[in-house]
Amino acid sequence: MTRIAVCAPSTPITREDAEAVVALAAAEFPGVELVIHDQCFEVDGHFAGGDARRIAALVECANDPSVEAVWFARGGYGACRVAEAAIAKFTHDAQAKTFLGYSDAGYMLGGLYRARIGKPVHGPMLADIRREGGAEAVRRALRWLTGDASGLEPSGDKHPRVAFNLMTLAMLCGTPLMPGLAGHVVLVEEVSEYLYAVDRLFFHLTAHLGGVAGLRLGRISEVPENDRPFGAEAEEIARHWCAHHAIPYLGRADIGHDAMNSIVPFGVAE
Repeated sequence: MTRIAVCAPSTPITREDAEAVVALAAAEFPGVELVIHDQCFEVDGHFAGGDARRIAALVECANDPSVEAVWFARGGYGACRVAEAAIAKFTHDAQAKTFLGYSDAGYMLGGLYRARIGKPVHGPMLADIRREGGAEAVRRALRWLTGDASGLEPSGDKHPRVAFNLMTLAMLCGTPLMPGLAGHVVLVEEVSEYLYAVDRLFFHLTAHLGGVAGLRLGRISEVPENDRPFGAEAEEIARHWCAHHAIPYLGRADIGHDAMNSIVPFGVAE
């Protein structure tokens, strides 16, 4: 039996979404037990409980010797407020665990990778069940957590990789959670940002990516329409800022805020 703890370092999930994923796991993954922390359903303003409550749940799940993985329930916003304090309390019981999520969970993944704790992995979260095609996204995550690598993002090479939401990675730069990425291929994606904001994020991010092996661009989706055209599409923006900082632009990546979001283990895939 593979026991997977679910907690919410950012925003809450609904009990209906949790029940749908538990039912899917019971029907298709009989060797999986999902241990969904009650904190996932708490609401404190924007967050799934206050900062102290989210820290306590993260620490409880990470340090539980009976679970093999910690699956982040949902993104949104909030993990940056708790990641550093929570990771500082992780014990040796967190070391062998897989930590899976994306979007705002990137603050946790980045901090864990910097601290060399566990196995951070970019991939679908429980709340993706509500997306169109979300059941397949959940299956992809559960397959990975039970040893099936069929959902792995296909553009890998000999270099170690990381994958982040563009905003999240830009905000990580210069903080105690930012991992060293020299020699890595960096995959980024974004959702619901104006193209001028995507340009601004690349301006900031690429200035902090000296020594990386290259950058791949995932899907930049649901771009709002501005009052005037920006004049460049997302890939042109990425190419521009990569060239400005002599970062190899390596093409597209199969990641994004959608049900097709692929799995990217941090480092070299085992």
